[in-house]
Amino acid sequence: MTQPHSEPSLIQLARASGEDEMVPPIDLAVRVRELRKAKNWTLEQAARQAGLARSTLSKIENGQMSPTYDALKKLAVGLGISVPQLFTPKASPQGGGRMVSTRRGEGAAHATTTYEHELLADQLVQKSMLPYRARIRARNFEEFDGWVRHEGEEFLYVLTGSIRLYTEFYQPIDMVRGDSAYYDASMGHNVISISDDDAMILWVTSMT
Repeated sequence: MTQPHSEPSLIQLARASGEDEMVPPIDLAVRVRELRKAKNWTLEQAARQAGLARSTLSKIENGQMSPTYDALKKLAVGLGISVPQLFTPKASPQGGGRMVSTRRGEGAAHATTTYEHELLADQLVQKSMLPYRARIRARNFEEFDGWVRHEGEEFLYVLTGSIRLYTEFYQPIDMVRGDSAYYDASMGHNVISISDDDAMILWVTSMT
């Protein structure tokens, strides 16, 4: 369901530079348009890649609608990136020492039907890695609309509970607290909780 444009249509992640200077919030409309143009795609080509209507993509790029998570996921897959990468500028080389800490529960939250993400270190721009904690809500593979896949590599570490990691070219793996996996994120992958409660995992995605 779309939201009126009067509702917050900018998904804002406050970020700081290496000198802790605040930068403008991420405008999803501008970000999507830049990603599309970087591939030299027309609206029609990008919409076809994402499996969206041209009119839907046009409204997203013009800030006329707040897309659902399913639309964001299709858009990210079509662009060859992860959903969190839609809200993070592409990393570029930067020298000097930088550091930021994120207190428990203070990360930028992005809830979905299958995962509940908490972006970590979201105050920093130009990161080479995108770390986020996720609560795994899904209990069955069928809850996903196909495989999740995006560019880069990904590291997964189980914090609490038990999960089942599905990957496109390997047998499913059951994992418990302390287990980890590292994989090519362009390979289809999904995670479900096989605990009574939602499992918690740490994900780190490369920004390449």
